[in-house]
Amino acid sequence: MTWVEAIGWLGAALAIAGSAMRTIIPLRCLGIATNVVSLTYASFMGLYPSMTVNLILLPLNGVRLYQMLRLIQKVKHASNSDLNMDWLKPFMTRRSVKDGEILFAKGDAAACMFYTLSGRYKLRELGIEMPQGHVVGEMGFLSPDHRRTQTLECLEGGEVLSITYDEVRQLYFQNPEFGFYFLRLASERLFNNMEKMEAEIARLKAFSQEAAPVEKVSA
Repeated sequence: MTWVEAIGWLGAALAIAGSAMRTIIPLRCLGIATNVVSLTYASFMGLYPSMTVNLILLPLNGVRLYQMLRLIQKVKHASNSDLNMDWLKPFMTRRSVKDGEILFAKGDAAACMFYTLSGRYKLRELGIEMPQGHVVGEMGFLSPDHRRTQTLECLEGGEVLSITYDEVRQLYFQNPEFGFYFLRLASERLFNNMEKMEAEIARLKAFSQEAAPVEKVSA
């Protein structure tokens, strides 16, 4: 076997190994190596169709590998970034809200989420006042039937930004930073609600334990 034939067999082995890869980055790396080896073999053997194919595939695999590495860096950056909505504001629509206005009620069909710019707002069922500069209404996007889980009431007139769930879906798939932002936002809201619920259960339990001896003495 000559060294040229050895290069050809190496290219074949790399192609087979690439087909066995389960993740995209190792696949692209092996694809680049296969293209280089196969291109070398084809040039020595005068196999012009193979040379043409590998000359096209080599830069294509290189570009795709670069895009994947960039995407991973963006995802890492997004997972470590703060929950800042400033970059999302250009995609949202501004609207004014009056005192006593109900932005959405529990059980309503959910179609958008809001960002509070000014004014005061309250989640009625939980008794939680939403400060300015916070997202509200995102839980309807995650609920199985896309229904509101709370009622949002305006206590003091102001302005909000809104974005539809259809736009949220587009941003979710197009921008990994927004995907991680939304995931962290929803998780944070769920954990906060769980903490409030546990605190309320503990309070009711302590109250019932304190009330029990008093009832016994009275009896």
